[in-house]
Amino acid sequence: MSSRRTLLCVHAHPDDEALFTSGISSHYAELGYRVVLVTCTNGQLGIDEGGREGSDPDHETAKTRSVRAAELQRAAPIAGFERVINLGYDDSGMMGWVQNERPSAFWQVDVDAVGMVLAAICDEVEAAVVVTYGENGFYGHPDHVMANRVTRRAVELSRSVQRLYYRIVPQSILTRFVPDAHALEVFLPAWVLDAGIGTPDELVTTAVDVRRFIPRQRLAIATHASQIDNADFITLDDDLFTVLFGTEYYQRAWSRHERAGDETDLFGGL
Repeated sequence: MSSRRTLLCVHAHPDDEALFTSGISSHYAELGYRVVLVTCTNGQLGIDEGGREGSDPDHETAKTRSVRAAELQRAAPIAGFERVINLGYDDSGMMGWVQNERPSAFWQVDVDAVGMVLAAICDEVEAAVVVTYGENGFYGHPDHVMANRVTRRAVELSRSVQRLYYRIVPQSILTRFVPDAHALEVFLPAWVLDAGIGTPDELVTTAVDVRRFIPRQRLAIATHASQIDNADFITLDDDLFTVLFGTEYYQRAWSRHERAGDETDLFGGL
């Protein structure tokens, strides 16, 4: 058994690791922890080089898959990930797209089967703490929802995992951020403006101050350059960027230990 503690982040697509958890991955990597990323899909329905979404019949799917794989390999080390594991499923697209129904889509996987694969990964890397999205996948994206389902199943099956956390954004943060962003005429992806992504503040169990890693967060997001709908995150002024990214908030979804002691540290009390 290794003496190093391991944090495992489970994400749906290339770029999610930069947008949602690059603060904690940088933080724990600097502390000497092993930080591992599992990316469930190849992201081939993301924005292509012509600016087209995956639902567009002219979308360059194969090229987008290749571009996003290369971006992930460059971005992950910036955010402190020392290992990237790709499950290799096809991007399902947004809810309601015809691609949802393809047999190769992540949305169509057997939860138990993929949960077993992910549990084996958890045990191989000796993951003590696992992080993913909440049950609604932030904004209902089918791949995010499925990432939650297979991760919960993996945690049930794993011998090593001590805690499971959901990455959340408190409603109070969105209440501060969105009006200021509008006032500055900042373009934001539609999912950020969806009030449904906010979580009631009382459900926050852990808040990790990651302000010192903001330069890494900006660079990791920027490295996924093909996804142009994220561009305005990079250009946010320091104050607005800090509101949205300077503290990462988590909800403890499960723990083996009754007394967590994790108000500011995902590993606190372990």
